[in-house]
Amino acid sequence: MLQSMTGFGNFSVDSEMGKISVDIKTLNSKNLDLNYNLSPFLKDLENDIRLIIMSSFKRGKVDIKINFKITQKQSSTNLNRELIKLYIKDLQQIVPGDAMEFLKIAISLPNSIENNQSNLDNKISNEIKNAVKHAVKMVIDFRKQEGNSLKKDILNNASLIQKKIKLVEKLAPKRIKKIKEKINKNLVDLSLEVDLNRFHQELIYHLEKLDINEELVRLNNHLIFLKKTVNDKEIEKGKKLTFIGQEIGREINTIGSKSNHLEIQQIVVEMKNELEKIKEQLLNVL
Repeated sequence: MLQSMTGFGNFSVDSEMGKISVDIKTLNSKNLDLNYNLSPFLKDLENDIRLIIMSSFKRGKVDIKINFKITQKQSSTNLNRELIKLYIKDLQQIVPGDAMEFLKIAISLPNSIENNQSNLDNKISNEIKNAVKHAVKMVIDFRKQEGNSLKKDILNNASLIQKKIKLVEKLAPKRIKKIKEKINKNLVDLSLEVDLNRFHQELIYHLEKLDINEELVRLNNHLIFLKKTVNDKEIEKGKKLTFIGQEIGREINTIGSKSNHLEIQQIVVEMKNELEKIKEQLLNVL
């Protein structure tokens, strides 16, 4: 099954302490790149969340955002009065000023306001981790749907290249015939006496260098292998498909450089266009 590296998942749950909301977004990347955006009091769960993500995703950029809105009953804030007084006293010693202005500055300094939030118990921790797992599942389902679209496009473009191979195969014999006729005409125009046996040996050698049959066979085999790999049950195959795409490109380029034929070169350009479409799609394949 083909999977895209692009996906999105969102899952929310109401817990005893408040609402838990998990958003996960994935994009294409050569390796696994994790980015967190967690509420401050979820830091103790960061390692558990990381293990869940790493066991589910092997490649791609993964952005994780978890919000935990604690209900008013479960949280309270207190002013650290003694510390604020010390801040104000220190500020007054530095510069003269209004007490209200110093108070505004003091309450913005570290530890001036204390959060007396309930600690996360095991039940809440498990609810958060389960929410992450549900969001991960939604991402994977999304990626599978995207993968089906990628699969159709890749297979369609590969089939178009195979059709163009058949066009080249029809033109190839005519191309060889024209090359022979051109060489013979040049000899006649030059009015030179030649050793016909030697001439035919050289002609065969020259035509063998221009022969593109091997390249056409290899190109078709690479396309068959590409289709087979796309349809394999293996999940992670983006890199493998990219390597196959590179081999396809080499054969198409060789056909273009050896063809010495206008119509074949035009078909080669069309092949390259279809291959570029495949390569663009493969950038997003897991």
